[in-house]
Amino acid sequence: MTLLPPRAPRTTGDDRQMLEARTRLLDSGAYSPIAAALVEAMRDARPRPRSDSDDDGTTAERAATDASRIVDLGCGTGYYARALEHAAPGASVLLADRSPAAVRTAMRAVPGSTGVVLDLWRPLPIRDASADVALNVFAPRNPEEFARIVRPGGVLLVVVPTALHFIELRRIGAALDIPDGKAELVTAQFSDVGFTASGTTRVEYPLVADAETRELLVDMGPTAHHRADGERAAASDDLSVTVSVDVVTFVRSPALQ
Repeated sequence: MTLLPPRAPRTTGDDRQMLEARTRLLDSGAYSPIAAALVEAMRDARPRPRSDSDDDGTTAERAATDASRIVDLGCGTGYYARALEHAAPGASVLLADRSPAAVRTAMRAVPGSTGVVLDLWRPLPIRDASADVALNVFAPRNPEEFARIVRPGGVLLVVVPTALHFIELRRIGAALDIPDGKAELVTAQFSDVGFTASGTTRVEYPLVADAETRELLVDMGPTAHHRADGERAAASDDLSVTVSVDVVTFVRSPALQ
């Protein structure tokens, strides 16, 4: 389903090459510690059950899971949404991305999910207070709209890279620079719209990457948009690449602001 506004800019998000590279890399287990940290963060946050006052009238007795509605904002291949769905059996999953190819890929990864093509920078065509858990991994952030769609007591999980992420690739000119303090910036952005930061988990580990793996790391992310056709990551020997991200957990305040 496409819910882009009329005359939306002609950007397509992640292309097929990026998605194929990301799928191969993620299927190798290279980012499984990040997925595990997201599952743990969701369990620790334990979004409270819906109450009689929630917008759709769902009662606490009818809430079968702590996270009955999961929304992945910038779903990519659906890898992380699938991990959360497995941890919350019976949850409904909405997969949202600017890339039609990404939405199709993610829906195959999360059977029974609903997919929608939309622009995260614009007002989101998603009901107020409809998400128990919202997920935003390496994706654009729209704090005001995220605050609108996450219900009071619901949870937002945001993954951002640290300044050490892929530092070895950046030293050889194969990855874009990452400014320091992104987690602090994200915390400030979401605190201003009614979220409370309840915790940050640093996920950091070395990833031994041969030439092929380094190509996947570069091709699956934004660096792929900034290098010429045929340009390859330098070095042919195995290289230990640092994976370093912060998983930031936010809880939506009881009263919408």
